[in-house]
Formats: sequence, C-alpha cells, structure tokens
Amino acid sequence: MGGTGLALEVTDLSVGYGPVRALRQVSLTVPEGAVVTVLGGNGAGKSTLLRAVSRTLSFHGGAVTSGSVTFGGRPIDGLAPDRVVAAGVSQVPEGRQVFARMTVEDNLRAGALGAPGDRRAKASALRRVHGLFPVLADRSHQRAGLLSGGEQQMLAVGRALMASPKLLLLDEPSLGLAPLMAARIADTIREINSQGTAVLLVEQNAALALRLADRAYVLEVGEVALSGPVAELAASDEVRRRYLGVVDEDQDTDGSYAAVAHPVLTRWEEIR
Repeated sequence: MGGTGLALEVTDLSVGYGPVRALRQVSLTVPEGAVVTVLGGNGAGKSTLLRAVSRTLSFHGGAVTSGSVTFGGRPIDGLAPDRVVAAGVSQVPEGRQVFARMTVEDNLRAGALGAPGDRRAKASALRRVHGLFPVLADRSHQRAGLLSGGEQQMLAVGRALMASPKLLLLDEPSLGLAPLMAARIADTIREINSQGTAVLLVEQNAALALRLADRAYVLEVGEVALSGPVAELAASDEVRRRYLGVVDEDQDTDGSYAAVAHPVLTRWEEIR
C-alpha cells in the first residue's frame, strides 16, 4: 500500500448545509496508491467530506464555503459530478443505494456511463469486477433488489469500479453487515488497493479501518482532531478508548498503563 505521488489533496475545506457548518477547515491528503481512513462518530462530517470530494453535496442541500480539492494536481472542486468520475474519482455512497429494479448487469453498466475508455476498456473493467465478486457474474440477470445486503454492497463497489477509478471513495462499506461479510468486503478493499486503486475510506468500525489503512484522520464535529500513521493512532490512548473498544485503564505498579480491550482491539494488537 502507498505510493509516492499525491492523488487527492483537500485544503482548508469548509462546508455548510444552510446556516449549519458541517466541516471547518479540513485538510487531508491521499497519496497515490494509498488507503486513507477517516474515523469519527455520527455527525462528525465524514460523509460530508466524501460528498465534497465527489461534488455531490448539492444533492443533499450542502455547499462548499471555502477551501479547495485537487486530484492529481488538478482542481476538481469546480467540476460536475460526472466529470469528477471521468477524472478518476468514484464514490460508493453509504447504504449501498443500488438500482433495485434493475438487473445486476444493468447496474454495472450504469457505473460505466460517462467513464473514459472504449468498449474494450469497459469489458476489462467488467472482468475485473467479476473477478473480485464472482457472485455478480452468477446473478447478472437477477434484480439487484433481490440480493442480500452483502451482495448489494459488492454490487455498489463493483458499479463504482466500472469507471476504472484511480481513487475510490467508500462510505461505511461494513455498515449493517454481519462480521463475516464485513471481513469479506475488507479483503476485497485490500485486493482493489493491491491492483493500484487508492482508497479514501469512511468507517465507524475503526478496528477494521485501521487494519486496512496507511494513514488515518479523526473528525470531531467537523474538524480534524487527530491524524497520523495508523500504528501511531492505534497506540493513542484517546483513539483506543473512543474507537477501539477500551473499557478501562489501570496504572500498573511499574507506572505503565494496561488497557482492558474489546476483542476487536486484541485482534488489532495481534496483526499490527
């Protein structure tokens, strides 16, 4: 994971929904080929941040009030949403939002509309999606609304990948999924990244997000409260307590601190 170039740069971004300020001078970067996660509770501004990057804020009644967004060194904050996709940025919104009455195949075709590349490139993108999610090939003629929640999440990710993005924006991909399915989605995110696609991941499941990411940002009430490499943040008492399930801290006799953690934190300790 992680590249040397700069894919996305958000600088001093402020966003409002009418009189309500949702983001305040947020800055972050996603290096080329990296996985970066944004953590935070409900209402912290995580989804708003992704909407500002993908230029879909207006659909939700929001607007950027100051700051800038560049991708590959070029400004994208003045582009229409379809031009952002053409520039190489695709978003998977929270809640999957597949076209329930359309077939799986037609959902994937919709993801390729307006995408750069000829028929051969789109056929290659479809092969990639079917390789990542074989169930979508098996159920290509089935209505999307009849898929399970996990399969719909696969379809939502696959639809975004049909545009062959250089940066994939993922909004709560594990939301509402059983742990086993969430783990499968996480494995797929790793595979997508290993194929060269950078990822900006919004997740309330901090343990899952930190296992996937190179760098993390923590949003609190629309502002960046903490940021840094994931290993550094995972070692932070505040992050461990608020996002990784620590329920108690007692000082040892030698002056060090021992954390009593949720099992998911124990798993994090094992893998890092």
